[in-house]
Amino acid sequence: QVRLVESGGGSVQAGGSLRLSCAASKYAYYSRSWTCMGWFRQAPGQEREGVVTIARRSGNTYYADSVKGRFTISLDDARNTVYLQMNSLKPEDTAMYYCAASLVVGDGTCPLLSARYNNWGQGTQVTVSS
Repeated sequence: QVRLVESGGGSVQAGGSLRLSCAASKYAYYSRSWTCMGWFRQAPGQEREGVVTIARRSGNTYYADSVKGRFTISLDDARNTVYLQMNSLKPEDTAMYYCAASLVVGDGTCPLLSARYNNWGQGTQVTVSS
């Protein structure tokens, strides 16, 4: 049962923008307990990498260096929905983008480590052409 549902992927030229959305599905019975939500991506032949995460209580965000200044995460906590605004897209941003969420136990931060998240969406493809 899919607990997160992504939308908003597509194909754009370099320099363009896309906005991804991720909402908790009806099967996300414990979604209110999630402390961290975020976005990961995986290009063909590569490992899944963290893009950005957000802590629900503090609102603190954690960006990968490769997307700082270009991508922005935001959260509509009441709707259990997280967004990813992607600007100045580059061909190297091409990947399948996955939404993730979890109750992350620790120091209150939200790591960019996929192993720390146990709720995932099915992914949405982002393709950036040069």
